[in-house]
Amino acid sequence: MPDFDTATPETTFLTAKTRAFALKSAPVCPIFPAAFMAEKPQAVYDESKIKTLSSLEHIRLRTGMYIGRTGNGTHPDDGCYILLKEVVDNAIDEFIMGNGKEVQIGLEGNRVTVRDFGRGIPLGKVVDCVSKINTGAKYNDDVFQFSVGLNGVGTKAVNALSKHFLVRSHRDGEFAEAQFKIGKLKKEEAGKTKEPNGTFIEFEPDPEIFKSSEYKLEFVERRLRHYSYLNTGLKLVLNTPGAEPTVFQSRHGLMDLVMEELGTDGSEPIYSPLHYSGKTLEFCFTHSNSRYGETFFSFVNGQYTSDGGTHLSAFREGLLKAVNEYCNGKFDGDDVREAMVGAVSIRLKDPIFESQTKNKLGNTEIRTELVNSVREELLHFFQRNKQIAETIIAKVKDTQELRKELLNVKKLARERAKAITFRIPQLKDCKHHFDRKKDKGRGTMVFICEGQSAAGSITSCRDVNNQAVFVLKGKPLNVWDLKRDVMYKNDEMYNLMQALNVEDTTESLRYEKVILATDADVDGMHIRNLMITYFFKFFEQLVHDGHVYVLETPLFRVRNKQETIYCYSETERDAAAAKLGGKPEITRFKGLGEISPKEFAQFIGKQMRLSKVEYAPRTESAPILNFYMGKNTPERKDYIMDSLVVAVEE
Repeated sequence: MPDFDTATPETTFLTAKTRAFALKSAPVCPIFPAAFMAEKPQAVYDESKIKTLSSLEHIRLRTGMYIGRTGNGTHPDDGCYILLKEVVDNAIDEFIMGNGKEVQIGLEGNRVTVRDFGRGIPLGKVVDCVSKINTGAKYNDDVFQFSVGLNGVGTKAVNALSKHFLVRSHRDGEFAEAQFKIGKLKKEEAGKTKEPNGTFIEFEPDPEIFKSSEYKLEFVERRLRHYSYLNTGLKLVLNTPGAEPTVFQSRHGLMDLVMEELGTDGSEPIYSPLHYSGKTLEFCFTHSNSRYGETFFSFVNGQYTSDGGTHLSAFREGLLKAVNEYCNGKFDGDDVREAMVGAVSIRLKDPIFESQTKNKLGNTEIRTELVNSVREELLHFFQRNKQIAETIIAKVKDTQELRKELLNVKKLARERAKAITFRIPQLKDCKHHFDRKKDKGRGTMVFICEGQSAAGSITSCRDVNNQAVFVLKGKPLNVWDLKRDVMYKNDEMYNLMQALNVEDTTESLRYEKVILATDADVDGMHIRNLMITYFFKFFEQLVHDGHVYVLETPLFRVRNKQETIYCYSETERDAAAAKLGGKPEITRFKGLGEISPKEFAQFIGKQMRLSKVEYAPRTESAPILNFYMGKNTPERKDYIMDSLVVAVEE
């Protein structure tokens, strides 16, 4: 019978590694289909326009269907990491079925090698298994019962998207090998071998698809750590040039993951993590006194489901039912999960994911059974460990009381706001508003800027139908270490929340785009970081849904009597000066207020440049926000001084 493990885990990684996470921005290019269609004559639509693509052609033409975003390697969900995942998943599937306890991963530049010690691909099917779509043993429950790769696509996509791909299978003293280039077979070989059974794969992403893409070691290591947590006893060895091999091996499964997550910001659990491990279900969680919100990891057959799904929602429901049933309470789910850190993993024969990238589980038929399993196991544990159970109930009661206090603060804030004015004084609204349910207000936006000078330039040239302006009075409050009641005690934070209409739910957002329009100087960057922190802290869903942007404004104006060029970087400035020749006039804009309304109109019109603030799960964003926005000034100062680079002009 599986049992709960409440012991504090020991670290099992052979080398100490540090992790850094950053919020990334990706350029967003505006598209204007109506104008495009007006200029381009409509093509003739006849039989000649109907195309049938081979599986190889389809993978390369519609890459996003198979691996999601391509990216450049600066985000853990970029395509190069998905290629690595697809290959390692096959090795993990072998381990799950009891074959091979070690996987060796090599990383040298953009070339990746993966060697498992499982059964090896049947020698007569080596080529088919890595090149023919819908081919594999994952359709056979006798061979693979709990596999992530059920669609026969993964390794074929890696092959099709690699400029070099090699597969070699070792079985009972024989081997078969095949080499490919962008999915096309180039060479085959077979013979005798003394190598132990298993499969070796080597690949290098095709630069035509993955332009300027490169692997970041910290993202690879994090992925391997997750594999080790989910597969107790599995040994993963990462080899990189010039460094000792890094071994990832977990003794306590998901408990190691929970403890590591708590360690990212120095949090301490208020009770030993509650850990259950069964054949098809494993979960672990604890509460912390120094955390805001909830942090949960969810997995299906070893696949990290970053967007959750049925298994995560079922676990939450089972947890809530168990707590309420044990104490005869009527707590809300938010009360129970506040400040909780946890993880849940299930093994499922036929997982249904929302896409090939497998970020969210969609099997609804498992929900009832999973809810009951979680509820029953937790009630058994509470009965056997009454002290921990009482600690959990006390924590939940404290959270409930804080929530009631917050409701009173909300009421006072609303009454105060009504007493002052019925309108938000800092908001210059637009006529149309965003309504996702009725599909109205597409293209509406609100510019958040600092000071009347910058606001004046935007206000005088904006489109009053679709563009609103919210004016900050100064540098906003740093809310990272503050609780939610600060939004009701601070007038500016409260007014911004009301202007966006996101107090109770982000579903009622009034503008499709929330745009940070700050000066391109140190103070402007600081304000931008403070606002990003505000949204990540209290309105994470806005960032997750892609509503938060940064306005890119020109740094330079280069002109002569005939032409004016606006430049967004020093490189563009130098290119513009060379293009105009002679001695053009070069102006450096220090702030938005220095740009005349006539000029500014083109920067918030059709030629507007926006950078989307990309979402990173709290497990990734919290460590860097905690470092840069937390109460660790001495540590931050030392980092700045150690990293400071002084440019000396010759």
